[in-house]
Amino acid sequence: MTSITRRSTMTLLSDPLSHYSHRVRIVLAEKGITVDIEEYSEANVPAELADLNPYSTLPTLVDRDLVLYESSVMMEYLDERFPHPPLLPVYPVARAQSRLWIYRIERDWSQQVDALSKKPGEEKAAKYLRQSFLSIAPIFAEKEFFMSEEFTLVDCCLAPIMWRLGYMGIHLPNTKQSKPLIEYMKRMFDRPAFEKSLSAAEAQMYQTY
Repeated sequence: MTSITRRSTMTLLSDPLSHYSHRVRIVLAEKGITVDIEEYSEANVPAELADLNPYSTLPTLVDRDLVLYESSVMMEYLDERFPHPPLLPVYPVARAQSRLWIYRIERDWSQQVDALSKKPGEEKAAKYLRQSFLSIAPIFAEKEFFMSEEFTLVDCCLAPIMWRLGYMGIHLPNTKQSKPLIEYMKRMFDRPAFEKSLSAAEAQMYQTY
């Protein structure tokens, strides 16, 4: 592999199974950013990563002399550096609300996905995710995107989790209650950028409802 630090183009070191890596790839695809994507597992990262990222974690984004190793920071950086299309609201109050939704997704749902990644079939985490999504399903009927009329970074965080539900053994009933959620999922997955963002391994995950 060519040295990461010597790349003339942006490089994303990405875990092809990680929803954190996936969310960054969605942002890159939505904005049409030219980037080299190199796939690794957490157990098989390049040795030089430790020189760039003190935690040797994925994803890691290298943009010339800048190295970022937290997915939310990466997404906001990409949104600010490549402002079209914008993926955060213009007004401070709405931007703060979007950041708060991302925080809640990470606290309420991402941690459960992480638990299932480490221990497939973990019943407590799977039950929590299923019940949580079903309980909020009606709100997806209110707007085209999650709590917004525009596609935002919040959707970039949420869509990778929803894509993995069936893969994690979480199956949503096709009922009147869940219909808005299932329709939202379809809108997200039908976006050309979402399809482009998928790794080969992720492309095999989805189960239709």
